[in-house]
Amino acid sequence: MADFSTDAILLRKIEYGDHDLIITFLTRDRGKIAVIAKNAKQSVRRFSGSLDLFSANSIQCTFPKKNKDGLIILAQSDLDNGFANIRYDVIKTGYACYWVEILTLWLEEGKPQQELFDLLYFSLDALNRSDIRTQVVSLLFQIRFMGISGFAPNLEFCDSCGKDLDTITRGTLRFDFKEGQVICPGCRPNASKYGMEVSKGTLKQLAWINATEMDRADRIKFSPLAIREGEVLLESFIPFHIGREFKSLGFLRRMKRER
Repeated sequence: MADFSTDAILLRKIEYGDHDLIITFLTRDRGKIAVIAKNAKQSVRRFSGSLDLFSANSIQCTFPKKNKDGLIILAQSDLDNGFANIRYDVIKTGYACYWVEILTLWLEEGKPQQELFDLLYFSLDALNRSDIRTQVVSLLFQIRFMGISGFAPNLEFCDSCGKDLDTITRGTLRFDFKEGQVICPGCRPNASKYGMEVSKGTLKQLAWINATEMDRADRIKFSPLAIREGEVLLESFIPFHIGREFKSLGFLRRMKRER
C-alpha cells in the first residue's frame, strides 16, 4: 500500500514502551486511524510539539514493510493548530475531551468521516476563539454528531401521534431516551421510564441549531434554561444510546459544579 499524507486531529495517545506512542487520529480522508509514533518521546524535529490531545496536524504516514499487519507508522507530524487557548481553561478542556472521547468510542477504524472531521475542527476552533458561548458550541457538536451518525432524535413533533410542537398547548413535554423521541402529554402513557421533562422552547432551539449552517451558530441566543436543559438532555441521551459511560463527561460535570 502507498504511503499517505492527510489532515488529522489527535483523539488519543497511549505510551508504548519507553520511547514510542500509539496515537489515534481522526483524519479528513481516512476516518479514524491508529498509528505508532516511534521514538516520539525523544524526537523533537519530526513531531515538534504536534502530539498534544485534540491538536490539528498535517501528518505523513508509512505502512510497515516487514509486518504487514503491524500498525501504520507516523513518519512526521506538523502542527497546524494546537488550539492553545483551550488548555488554559479547565472547563473548555473538559468539553473538548468529551467530544473526542465520543468520536473515539463511536467511530470505526478506516471509515472516512469528513463531515465529522469538519464538525470537530469547527467546534474546537470556536471553543478556542471564544466567539460562541462554550455551552452552545457543545450543544451544536452533540446534535450535529447525532445527525451525521444517523441517530438524531426527532425534536419537532410527537412521534406517537404526529402532533406538531406548535399545536401542543403545554409548555413542557417528555423526551424518551429509549426511543429518541418527544412525547406529548396525551401520549405520555406510551413513554418509557427513561427520559426527562423538557420545555418546548429548548426543543425548538435544539432543532434550529441542528438545521442551520454551522457558520451561523454565533447568531443563536440560547436562554439559560435552554442551555441547562439542552446539556442535560444531550449529555444523557448520547451515553444512553451508545451504551457507554464517558470518563470525560464525569470530569466535565464535576468541573461545572465546582465553578
